[in-house]
Amino acid sequence: MEKSIIIKKLSSNDEVIMLDEAFRAQYPWYQDRNYFHTCLEQISSGQRVTLIALVDGEIAGCCHLLYESKYPHFQDKNIPEINSLDVFPEYRRNKIASRFFDELELIAANTSEYIGLGVGLYKDYGNAQMMYSKRGYMLDGKGMFYNNVEVSPGQSVIVDDELLVYLVKELR
Repeated sequence: MEKSIIIKKLSSNDEVIMLDEAFRAQYPWYQDRNYFHTCLEQISSGQRVTLIALVDGEIAGCCHLLYESKYPHFQDKNIPEINSLDVFPEYRRNKIASRFFDELELIAANTSEYIGLGVGLYKDYGNAQMMYSKRGYMLDGKGMFYNNVEVSPGQSVIVDDELLVYLVKELR
């Protein structure tokens, strides 16, 4: 039997509560009970779009489009950023991430020639790195950043989720 997959914009407090509960159940490290409330506020003020995936009515993940990135190069060029792509493990391999990207790229194309994203450098990001490349995202040539600060040659940094390279894609 084929699964019913719905991608929709986050739009209500009920959905915020569902997301919060799903993330707490999925990830022991997730503790921020205000995160998705903040997302909903930023949606209302036009700062972001948050998409959620529902599989047979259950939360399967979410992804965000930030209209003002914290990455300096994207800020300077007014490039919206795809941020925090998360599809829960049991729902992967169902093209949910691709559907998130299809929708966010269409939304971004209304206001920008480009869209960007940051990706981590260690093995856990391997599938994402390959997907971004297949979708036409190219390194922006600015090097590595840690917490949105450029990493200089010879500098030591921790290899964690904050060590990123950024990619861009032309939308038009």
